[in-house]
Amino acid sequence: MASSLKALLTLVVVVVLLQPWSCVYARRPRFVGGPWKNAHATFYGAGDGTGRTGACGYSGTNQDLKFQTTALSNALFINGQGCGSCYELKCDGDVSSCKVGQPSIFVTATDQCPPGGWCNPPLEHFDLAELAFLQIAEYKAGIVPVQYRRVPCQRQGGVRFTIEGNPNFNLVTVWNVGGAGDITNVQVKGDNEVSWIPLRRNWGQKWETDATLVGKALSFRVTTSDGRSSVSRHVTPQNWQFGQSYEGKNFR
Repeated sequence: MASSLKALLTLVVVVVLLQPWSCVYARRPRFVGGPWKNAHATFYGAGDGTGRTGACGYSGTNQDLKFQTTALSNALFINGQGCGSCYELKCDGDVSSCKVGQPSIFVTATDQCPPGGWCNPPLEHFDLAELAFLQIAEYKAGIVPVQYRRVPCQRQGGVRFTIEGNPNFNLVTVWNVGGAGDITNVQVKGDNEVSWIPLRRNWGQKWETDATLVGKALSFRVTTSDGRSSVSRHVTPQNWQFGQSYEGKNFR
């Protein structure tokens, strides 16, 4: 009796392991960020936070960041892949340059630091929005040493998809991404379609395809740099319009 029960349990385990939905156990863990590193920080843009639309293509979409933004040096920008990543920074200089009692700030990468000087490879550098810089450092300092680390992006609501273009060319800006924040792959498919269509990075976090998408309810699959994917089904109605933004499922 005992041997028969053992054989039955073994069979059940084998069947369970062979089921396609068993891959749920292989899901990647949530993004947890990285270790502290050393870098430097400067600031740019107007004091009111304007003039920072940037090389990531977030123009008109990043108001909710409240100017907690930064441009990245080439070593961190990585040809646009670094767009949307989030960082914790704290000033690491003396009291003449650092604000006393301000432990750290959290910023999102929205731009590329102009080539030259501190922004050239292999240096890791942050060119902060002025309002962000002044939270941790004195204006007169100009440039300060900092400690930084990657952190999970905390976002309100879902991933946003802003679709521009025309019936023959679609340009999708993907923004408000939680978790790792930086996107490595975007795919789309219309209703009643089986295969996902890969989009190509145009620049920053703008992704393009010349596939026919007009007149279809669209679903998107977004993959971030930590390998996690989020599928947002039927994000748009069939009569979606160019120039509009649609909300999908976010990373947690």
